[in-house]
Amino acid sequence: MKIELASSYGFCFGVKRAIRIAEEHPGSKTYGPLIHNKDEINRLKSGFKIGLAESLEEIEKDESVVIRTHGIPKRELEELKQMNTTIIDATCPYVTTPQQDVAKMSKEGYSIVIFGDKDHPEIKGVVSYAQNSDDAFIVLKPEELDHFPLKSKVAVVSQTTRNPEDFLKITSALILKHKEVRVFNTICNATFENQDAAADLAKRADVMIVIGGKHSSNTKQLHSICKNYCSDSYLVENESELSADWFNQKSLCGISAGASTPDWVVQNVIDKIVLLSK
Repeated sequence: MKIELASSYGFCFGVKRAIRIAEEHPGSKTYGPLIHNKDEINRLKSGFKIGLAESLEEIEKDESVVIRTHGIPKRELEELKQMNTTIIDATCPYVTTPQQDVAKMSKEGYSIVIFGDKDHPEIKGVVSYAQNSDDAFIVLKPEELDHFPLKSKVAVVSQTTRNPEDFLKITSALILKHKEVRVFNTICNATFENQDAAADLAKRADVMIVIGGKHSSNTKQLHSICKNYCSDSYLVENESELSADWFNQKSLCGISAGASTPDWVVQNVIDKIVLLSK
């Protein structure tokens, strides 16, 4: 069986930057998981003594705190500043952009529509930058827009890891019903490239393995895209979740990986597939 990697996969700029920042501050704590990959977080914990705080109550004064790649709500950032902590901001610049767009357009009196998952930490951070929380709305499907009291002027941003085609559906629905719609395409370029590469490979593969955290939005998007073209597509966090049955009578195994998946995890998966397919 042949194994082929997607032409674009794995660590994006923001994740590489966040990990480098964390490694440069051994003994610090991250506020929330730095990235959505538990294996890499465990590596930082064991090798660099990077701790994890899930709430502000778990942070002590004068500690060094690394802000997660996905960012945090504006109010929590202000509280951290008041605690006399040393704040090390590892928020991805591509996540900072929709935060700034929401703050600006909200101040100018626009209703804010955010395409994304309301429970995702990135979206919790982005929506917090709206001046009026009652005039900011989070959606996943165009039909949800009908239930919101939007103004004639609307600004729309996207979670950085969402599918571009789905974002287009949201913006098209808004344009048909509102006088002025300001569209900020805040989907990360790495998301475009990884999704396109995964789709191209899935069209040819007999089996697709997508590697990444089960809580990672961009990884789940990759898996969903691969499923559209290759029914035998599987999402795994690491090599321990692979099954030999998946590779029986297969000639081409395609591999993609989410933006928070390190190369060493990808290589472990490849090595295990080689063993299972013998």
